[in-house]
Amino acid sequence: QVRLVESGGGLVHAGGSLRLSCAVSRRIFSEYVMGWFRQAAGEEREFVAVINQSGSRKNYADSVKGRFTISRDNAKNTAYLQIDNLKPEDTAVYYCAARDGPMTAGVITTTIGYDYWGQGTQVTVSS
Repeated sequence: QVRLVESGGGLVHAGGSLRLSCAVSRRIFSEYVMGWFRQAAGEEREFVAVINQSGSRKNYADSVKGRFTISRDNAKNTAYLQIDNLKPEDTAVYYCAARDGPMTAGVITTTIGYDYWGQGTQVTVSS
């Protein structure tokens, strides 16, 4: 059983920053592609960012490019999402997800492309 635990969410003013963390409970963390998704109230869960196993490849949703940075520390079994210049429209529950497979285009930006999910962390941005 793989367990993912997100942390780092909170209430911030527009223009502020947060760093979300996703701790994974398996020693083979380095074998997983890690993704971040978000879900605003009443909306579908949407792709935010993804990073491959080594950290050498990263993809972002167009809406977050230049403000969000995904990273990982395989020694700590943890993935991160740095969010800068937060906007009210970034308000959502943020989920991390792990994919036990290759970083396949067309799949890694969809929820069905992932095998394990965390419980989510709330990010609220006030204007």
